[in-house]
Amino acid sequence: MSFSIDTNILVYASDQDSPFQTAAARFLDTAVQETDVFFLAWPVIFGYLRIVTHPSILGNPLTPRDAELNIERLLSFPSVRVLLGNEEVWRTYRRISSELIVRGDFVSDAYLAALLRHHGVTVLYTNDSDFRKFPFLEVRNPFR
Repeated sequence: MSFSIDTNILVYASDQDSPFQTAAARFLDTAVQETDVFFLAWPVIFGYLRIVTHPSILGNPLTPRDAELNIERLLSFPSVRVLLGNEEVWRTYRRISSELIVRGDFVSDAYLAALLRHHGVTVLYTNDSDFRKFPFLEVRNPFR
């Protein structure tokens, strides 16, 4: 089995002010030790970097270097792989979004869902219930 995570899991693990910080860090520590393939998507990685270094979003933002080191640490585990997109992901995006109203922040969710679908990843860990709108995803909240 394989799985992926949404940006919020990474953000919570780095945000000392988040009530989910301990649980998210523990979840990631366990996830990277799994024998299952742990897929990270580039939009998740760059979304993480954008949020955790932004002083208007986090009360105690990370330095860009610290945030990058967190990503490098994750990518160093043998079970972690990065998902790459191509032109087919656009067609997948169009198919999965055709019956939904996709706009604003939901665009990035739909893109991640399309990327996961394209690569056959069906399990997504997130605290964002919007992903439940994609019937092919098994959405798991690690904080419940």
